[in-house]
This record gives sequence, structure tokens and C-alpha cells, in this order.
Amino acid sequence: MPDNRALQDVLKKYWGYNEFRPLQEDIINSIIEGKDTLAIMPTGGGKSICFQVPGVAQEGICIVVSPLIALMKDQIDALNKKGIKSVAIYSGLSYREIDITLDNCIYGDYKFLYVSPERLETNIFIERIKKMKVNLVAVDEAHCISQWGYDFRPSYLKIASIRAYLHNIPILALTATATEKVKWDIQDKLLFESTNVFQKSFERPNLKYLVRNEESKLKKMLEIFSKTEGSALVYVRSRKKTTDIANYLSRNGIKSDYYHAGLPITLRENKQKQWIQDEIRVMVCTNAFGMGVDKPDVRVVVHLDIPESIEAYYQEAGRAGRDDKEAYAVLLYSGVDVRLLNDRLENSFADVKTIRRVYDALGNYFQLAVGAGEGQNFDFDLSSFATNYQLSKSEAYYSLKFLEHQGYLVLSDAVFAKSRLKILVVKSDLYKLQVSNPKYELLIRQLLRFYTGIFDEYVAIEEDQLVKYLSLEKVEVTKMLSYLNSTNIISYQPNKELPQLTYLLPRLSSSNLKLDINFYKERRNIEEDKYQQILNYAIQKDVCRSIFIANYFGEKELKPCEKCDVCVKRRHSKDNELNQKIVDIIKQKLMNKPLSISELVNELSAFESDHIIGQVQSLKERGNIIENEGQKLEWKW
Repeated sequence: MPDNRALQDVLKKYWGYNEFRPLQEDIINSIIEGKDTLAIMPTGGGKSICFQVPGVAQEGICIVVSPLIALMKDQIDALNKKGIKSVAIYSGLSYREIDITLDNCIYGDYKFLYVSPERLETNIFIERIKKMKVNLVAVDEAHCISQWGYDFRPSYLKIASIRAYLHNIPILALTATATEKVKWDIQDKLLFESTNVFQKSFERPNLKYLVRNEESKLKKMLEIFSKTEGSALVYVRSRKKTTDIANYLSRNGIKSDYYHAGLPITLRENKQKQWIQDEIRVMVCTNAFGMGVDKPDVRVVVHLDIPESIEAYYQEAGRAGRDDKEAYAVLLYSGVDVRLLNDRLENSFADVKTIRRVYDALGNYFQLAVGAGEGQNFDFDLSSFATNYQLSKSEAYYSLKFLEHQGYLVLSDAVFAKSRLKILVVKSDLYKLQVSNPKYELLIRQLLRFYTGIFDEYVAIEEDQLVKYLSLEKVEVTKMLSYLNSTNIISYQPNKELPQLTYLLPRLSSSNLKLDINFYKERRNIEEDKYQQILNYAIQKDVCRSIFIANYFGEKELKPCEKCDVCVKRRHSKDNELNQKIVDIIKQKLMNKPLSISELVNELSAFESDHIIGQVQSLKERGNIIENEGQKLEWKW
């Protein structure tokens, strides 16, 4: 069992930090002691360190369950760059890739296996996990296990089943947000032996929460950026609005760009890089932006649309001020937005007839026969699908999400996966091919030259690099690789960046779908409550914004932040009351007799002299007080 010194050494060696952040060490020690642990740490709090350090420090491999393919990819790339061998299994990989990857996790020196939750219950995974030396199971986005959470995913309910094959291996559940109900639900569904929660406060002392009811939100947004400096994010709900708002800001002299999930991956990466490097000031984006982006010096986050929940708002607003310096989280809304929020709720729940229709259309779209498709992955273009079957994108999307909740399929986020390749034959057979087929000799030689480990595992390749050295057109290189794949010389998986749709069960006739109507109604009630809570946050004027958010998550007894719009208004109101009280007493005293300023201060000894002098000056400027020849103050009738 590694001691604190060993853990510190791992932190320093691989992450360059001399010490852990608050709570990190306590969480890690809990894991090392073999305790199931729930860690609730806000966005930017360093959750990944909590499983990566013990995963490295202990013998064996750490399994990380995550629904976010893009985040998996980012973390794996970062770990591999540090020399920590890591790999992922997610929708879109071929059976052969999964098979080889799992073998490498058993017999190789991998330290982290990232896996999407639906993969845990497959036979191939269950058989291999029995042979792995697992040191920890980390469940990221753990709120997804609770139907009371804001992003419930039924596949998360199967995670606890792997405990049967991993004796005495602790589970670390991680989330940025959890209400009291969700907190206990996570521990119950993951079969924690005992309650064990580490929670960082939801308070962000450096963050000023501001809400404005504005009919001209764009004008107000410009005013905000004219009065602040530094990097900023603007969140909107639609892809079209990202473009429109970015263009509007640019026309008004603010260097801006836009980002949404529909853009090509290379373009998205370039935009993100420019923003991180401060080549552009403002990124206007949908909620597709921000996950895994580590930029500590964001000074302002503006929401031009009301988000879907307090949880979503807290995470997105929380991307401001991660360097602990002063930052602003601003929500701008109008009466129209309140109506749109209600419309959005209505559109989030397609009727049962539509859900069945979408399910039938999906099977036809992929040309699947009834009874086929179980475990198969498909590239999925929602826009194309909706257009083909005369569906609106929203009714298609929300129908698919309900089918996902019912366990029929999984719709993953889009991610760019580079082309991957593994040589399937031994070196002697490969040599025979080179001799007998000179056309492929140079291609094989370049593959062996550029990519190490290509006989043992799938490696990411770049066709453009091969094109350069082979002096061929890209289409020709791709054709050659595809031929070698068809003859089982290599296994070649071309790159892709579309979302993946996976059938978890064989295709059924839509009339045989078993749809839980009670669950449907329950989810609607939960979503209605979340919509109402974020609406309450926006329109209420009485509770400190920080306290409102913290109370939502079950954190009590916070003091008012004294920075948000509610606190500032209350303070001004109190100041106005105090000032009026001082003015009333000054008037009463001076109407009785003239007094010098020092005498007046003595007469009003219950108040601070600065307040008294300030009010005297103000009254003199307004002509209510005059100074006589004896330098005494008189009240002017």
C-alpha cells in the first residue's frame, strides 16, 4: 500500500505539482484504504487526479467508466504523453479492436482502461475483466446513475454488477454536482458498503453571479465586454445563434469566434486552440464546448439563454475564474426566454406514438431486419435521419434519448477518432507479401518505420503522412490499406467523427417495444422541477445567488456572498435607509440651531463620521444646507 510520500512522488513526477489541492489527498487516502468513496468536486476542482494518482501508484490497472468519449480521448492522450499507458473502449470500435485491447489490459503494462458504461455488460468484457488485476474502478459523471440526476443514463445502473468479479476493489464515484437525493442514490446504486462522501463546497468566493432581465440582451452583452477584460465565453442554445452572436461581436470590435458540435473536428480543435492561446477573446458556443478544456483565466461567462438546469448552469458558469481571481457569471434573460423555456420542456418529451415511429424509422435507416443489430455500432447523422423521415430534429433526438433511457440503444457524442491499424500476420508472412507483391512493399516498409508496436496493438496512423512518403494520392493509399484489411493482412479502421449509435438489443417491431409510461411521466416531472428551479434562480430577487445554488445542492449555512446582484442591491437598499436616517437627524439638529461640522459629528456619535460628512456634503450640493458667516451649518428652509 503506497504511503503519502509515495503518492506525493507520483504527483510530482507525472503532474509536476508539489502538493495536492484541498480534499484530493483525503479522497486518495480513502481509496488506498479500500473504501468506496463519493467525491463531489466542482468543475475545475481536479477530480481526475483523485483516481489517476492512486491508479499509477498501485499495482494493476484502473478501470474508468465515462459516458463522454471526447473526455476519454483527452485524458488518454494526456496520460500517454506522460508515459502512462492508457486505452479506451467505446462505441465505434470493431470487435477485433476491443478483443485485442482487452488482451493488452490483461497481459500488457497498461495502467488505465477507459470504458463507456454500456460496454461493461458485454460478454467479452465480463470474461476479460475476471483476468485483469484491477486496483480501482472510477465512475466519472456519477450523477448519471440517478434518475433524479440531470443526465440520467440507464447503462450506469449496470456498473455495480462488475463488483461480482472484482473482490474487495473499491469504487470511486466522481461528479461535479449532486443534490442530496442524487448523492445518496449514487452510493445506493453502486452498492457502497458504507456512506463515505467527500464534498467540496459549492461556494465560489471569487465568482460574481449576476442576473439581468434585459429586453436588449445583445446591447447589455456589449456593455459587459466593454467594462471587463480577458477571455470570455458566451453560451447559447442553438448552433445558428453561435454564428450570429460571434459575427455581431466581431462587427462591434470584439474578436470572437463560434463553436458547436456540428463543425468538423479539425476546425473545432483549431478554434479551441486559438481561444486558449488568447488569439480570440470571446468564444460563442453551445454546451458542446468546455468539457475538458483547461483555461484558468476566463474572466466572464455570459449565458444569453436560460440553461436547462441549475446543474448545467453551475458547470458552465464555473468555467470562469478557475485561477481563483475575480470573475463574472452573467445570465441575461427576457420575458421571451421564459416562454421559450416552457416550449423547450414540451419539445423534450415526444409522445409514445412518435417514439415508436422514430424507432421504426431508425431500423429502416440502417436497413436492419427485425431480430438483427444487437451490439452493432453505426455512424449516425441526426440531421440526415430527421430529413429522410420528415421528423423535426428535436422530436427525433428526444425520442432517441427516451429509447436510450429504456435500454434499447445508446447514442454517443461525436468524437474524432484517428485511423487505427494493426498488423495481423507474423513478420515472416509479411515479408512474403512484400516479395510477392512489390506494389505493397513500400507501404508496408513505411508502416513499420513510422509506427512502433503495430504487431501488438492498434496504433493511430495518419494517411497524409503515408501519402507524402509514397508519392501517391490519398484515395490510392486508402484503397491499398482497405485491400490489406480485406485479406486479413492488417486490421484497418478509417477515421470517423460522426456520433455513434449502438443497438443494445436486437431490433424489434415497434409494436413490441415495452415503453415504461410511468417512467416517462416521472422523468417529465423531474425535468419540470429542474426547469422551474433554474427559472426561479433567474427571476428571484431576494436570495443571494451563491446561497441559492448551494442550497439547491443541499449545502446550508453559507453567508451571503456580498457580490452578486441580489447582495449588492440589498446593500444599496440598506445604505439608502441608513443615509436617509442620517439626513433626517441632521435636519432635526440644524433646524434647532446652527452647528459646526465637528459639533454635528459629536451630536451624531452613533454613526460613522465619514457617513455624516458625506451626507453633509451632499446636502450642501443640493442646497439644503448653507454655511453662515460663523462657519456654522444651517438648514435652509
